[in-house]
Amino acid sequence: QVQLVESGGGLVQAGASLRLSCAASGRTFSNYPMGWFRQAPGKEREFVASISWTGTNTKHADSVKGRFTISRDNAKNTGYLQMNSLKPEDTAVYYCAAGPRSYTTTNPNQYGYWGQGTQVTVSS
Repeated sequence: QVQLVESGGGLVQAGASLRLSCAASGRTFSNYPMGWFRQAPGKEREFVASISWTGTNTKHADSVKGRFTISRDNAKNTGYLQMNSLKPEDTAVYYCAAGPRSYTTTNPNQYGYWGQGTQVTVSS
């Protein structure tokens, strides 16, 4: 029902910034909470940030709080993850996810729609 496509990843040096985008194909995206997750080599998939469908409430993992900011533009059916002060430990494949649950959650099992992922590599 909903297709998500991430973009904006790349190779940068420590301290640089990137903005990831998540474009959704369906109008229902605007009704869904949204989340960002990442998975690095040798690590399990971890929660990064989430946002309510209205964009009013956001949550960020402690590891990225103060550096990353999640946002969304429902008129454009697009979610964003602004990443500042990137560190080598941020290197991972980043995935966006959405609904269909009506509440915001950090649990990846509660999301029904996922993007293909975009690689972020931060060199020291």
